[in-house]
Amino acid sequence: MIVDDETAEGGKVRLSRRSFLLGSAAGIGALGLAGCTTFGGSTMSFAEAEKVYGPVPSERFPIPAVNVHKINPKYFRRTVAYNTKEAAGTIIVDPRNYYVYRIEGDGYATRYGANVGRDGFRWSGDAYVGRKAEWPVWTPPKEMIARQPEAAKYAGGMAPGLDNPLGARTLYLYQNGVYTLYTIYSTRVAESIGKGVSSGCIGLLTQDMLDLYSRTPVNTKVVVLSA
Repeated sequence: MIVDDETAEGGKVRLSRRSFLLGSAAGIGALGLAGCTTFGGSTMSFAEAEKVYGPVPSERFPIPAVNVHKINPKYFRRTVAYNTKEAAGTIIVDPRNYYVYRIEGDGYATRYGANVGRDGFRWSGDAYVGRKAEWPVWTPPKEMIARQPEAAKYAGGMAPGLDNPLGARTLYLYQNGVYTLYTIYSTRVAESIGKGVSSGCIGLLTQDMLDLYSRTPVNTKVVVLSA
């Protein structure tokens, strides 16, 4: 389900897509939307993945384990060789291959599998993390409510939780001091990884997003490559 993601921080934006992916195709009533060691070399085994993507009971809302068998192993988190002139800490989104990279320096990056925008909704360019949020409130815009009346009950804001489409962590992307309405967010929908499902936002598995979020300060540069 695609919904518009619009906040009071709005104003004129430089990117035209104003939508966000709800993490479950089941509808508004079932919105689905730990730092762990990364692995180099060959793709990690399912046994290793079950540890990396295991439950996180210490969170405000305990996070369940990911069903790793619903994900192509090439999208499991790992450390890879990556040559770039970008500084360590920079986030690079590769929508064509469904990856997000965090540059570590010395020719390496942490690579995460991602979901990205659908055909016709992908974008490219430079942005930066303007703000961060743990377990944010989600408020559907008026345009979304008009199109999907079942969302009206959340007009005052959907409380944080496992079913909130913004998930456990969200990085809000800005350009020139203005929120673009795009985010990097956490999703519990394992089968969305490696697919174009949103209207421009980028989703990582919750366990991957916890890792990226913990190492990404405000003002971090984000580069979105051409699809």
